[in-house]
Amino acid sequence: MVDQQLRVDAKRAPVAGSEQHLGAYNDPLTPLVLLERTARVFPRKEAVVYGRERMDWRAFAGLVGRFAAALRRDGIEPGDRVAVLLPNVPVHLASTFAVPLAGAALVAINTRLAAGEVAYILKHSGAKLVLVDPELAGQVDLGQVGPELRVVNVLDPQVGLTEAKLPGPTFDEWIAGAEPLPIENTAADERQLLSINYTSGTTGRPKGVMYTHRGAYLNALGEIGALRLGQETVFLWTLPMFHCNGWCMTWAVTGAAGTHVCIRAVRPPEIIRLVQEEGVTNFNGAPTVLRMIAADPAAQGLRFDPPVAACTGGAPPSPADLKRMEAMGIHVTHLYGLTETYGPHTLCEIQPEWRDLPLEERAELTARQGVPYVFSTHLRVADPETMEDVPPDGETMGEVMMRGNNVMAGYFDDEEATARALRGGWFHSGDLAVMHPDGYIELRDRSKDIIISGGENISSIEVENAIYEHPAVHEVAIVGVPDERWGEVPKAFIALKPGASATAEEIIAFTRERLSHFKCPKHVEFAELPKTSTGKIQKYVLREKEWSGTRKRVN
Repeated sequence: MVDQQLRVDAKRAPVAGSEQHLGAYNDPLTPLVLLERTARVFPRKEAVVYGRERMDWRAFAGLVGRFAAALRRDGIEPGDRVAVLLPNVPVHLASTFAVPLAGAALVAINTRLAAGEVAYILKHSGAKLVLVDPELAGQVDLGQVGPELRVVNVLDPQVGLTEAKLPGPTFDEWIAGAEPLPIENTAADERQLLSINYTSGTTGRPKGVMYTHRGAYLNALGEIGALRLGQETVFLWTLPMFHCNGWCMTWAVTGAAGTHVCIRAVRPPEIIRLVQEEGVTNFNGAPTVLRMIAADPAAQGLRFDPPVAACTGGAPPSPADLKRMEAMGIHVTHLYGLTETYGPHTLCEIQPEWRDLPLEERAELTARQGVPYVFSTHLRVADPETMEDVPPDGETMGEVMMRGNNVMAGYFDDEEATARALRGGWFHSGDLAVMHPDGYIELRDRSKDIIISGGENISSIEVENAIYEHPAVHEVAIVGVPDERWGEVPKAFIALKPGASATAEEIIAFTRERLSHFKCPKHVEFAELPKTSTGKIQKYVLREKEWSGTRKRVN
């Protein structure tokens, strides 16, 4: 009723200004202006570091301008799609500006996908051109895509990849002679399609999430403000740039006039070396990345000084993870969001009084998903059927719902899925959470991961957090498995730390000391855990293995 009244009142309200003067007070919002300003104001400041390669902002802007000019020369027109299958190298970073500068939409493809999945994305998006790293060339089957797709080979002399693997020019050959386009606002409409980011497709074909120039710009500004990015920021690319365009940090770090430090892959020794040698101030990654760094032999006894700021998301970090990071001099900010929200939608804002709390208590608070960014104030935990908010008691679970400037424009060429995800005027995340009295949300599970045992709801995250306190545990995933009496019961899949040992009986007893007994795992299996390319543990793989040959699990 309130929303309806607001819409009625808005129709009656006078419009400020006039069409005659529109250009003076209204400019389409786009992340392109972030590069334009930084290159103009800080032309000689270091922009990109990759091995022995270093570029200042003037040089990087020149690369982007030539890249965009080559796209135009190659027949790429406004509204076309351009794909990249690249690791975190400078050309990938440049593509996040060059493709929209040319008026096209960027399709950054997950580098871990198989050839059939890559082919589906290339065909579904209608990409006219794809830039490919030689190491990933085997994942591009031109026979599945069609001969009309053009290929540019992005060689990487830094690691000895100097030979093209697919038919088509190298990147250097392709941009040779291209007169750089000026870095300027080429967006005719801020709602224009900027990029398409495909979901992981764990429950079917991946869906193409559409980002607009407006949403990306506002998200980037939000990152700059919330994470206090500035000229002194040195950002290490441990997060894949293909993942929500690097959570929009490709644009945010640029707008802040910071420095991008690129790496091809997450290798803890290299990460530790770069933090020390390049003066890294910030990096992002899933909790798995944090655990990999903490477990590396080079990290033993190490404490970064000055401290490093790390943002984590994709899966809730356990309090144990946060304690380990703090001991290393890594200050973790917990973010939460989805591909459909341009990456982060909330962050766990640190309240001043938390800083004086004991570490255990502080870690419990900072593991929550928190409150919305300043540009994304609409956040609810509600019953998905009635759309009524759950009470803010920290106990009653509901679905997390969002709306606002950083919710996707919809799924590309999929109106049915769009309508389902945005029903009722809110994006339905599929995540289950509680709302605390202070307005902070805390995830309890994905709706499909909640375990219903004998009529009792069990949060897999709660059980995982308890097991993470065990000193031998590196990673854990809890899934529901079949049980004749209870329908399903929790099972723990555990990867131990190198050199550590534990038994199933020990893990179960350890958990029973911390949780109600019905929540504790009834079974334990020690194994490496399957993960996505962004470090999320693939619980569905474990669940499907356990339920294979039994009745289909109802989520």
